[in-house]
Amino acid sequence: QLQLVESGGDLVQPGGSLRLSCAASGFTLEDYAIGWFRGAPGKVREGVSCISRGDASTYYVDSVKGRFTISRDNAKNTVYLQMNSLEPEDTAVYYCAATSNILALFRICESPSLYNFWGQGTQVTVSS
Repeated sequence: QLQLVESGGDLVQPGGSLRLSCAASGFTLEDYAIGWFRGAPGKVREGVSCISRGDASTYYVDSVKGRFTISRDNAKNTVYLQMNSLEPEDTAVYYCAATSNILALFRICESPSLYNFWGQGTQVTVSS
């Protein structure tokens, strides 16, 4: 069974940090571009960061540049999103997704419709 499972969401104060994990089963993450998206259930999801298949090139939306870092551990078949200097505006459900599409990474990160597999999401709440 092909599956993505996110974890690591929590309630954190402004300025705090979290690390989200996206673990894959049934397929090899390295063979896919992986994206982190955020949004409310049933709403349009915003691409936050993506990592390409193979060479692990990365892309970040402007609002998280310098604060978030995406990485991949091939041995663990897991992609991470390290989130620092969190702001209340970062509050959302965070989803990871996998795509076999070979468009440019920034285009893949802007288009949730291109993704083949999605996780169930993990809630991140930034509040004092």
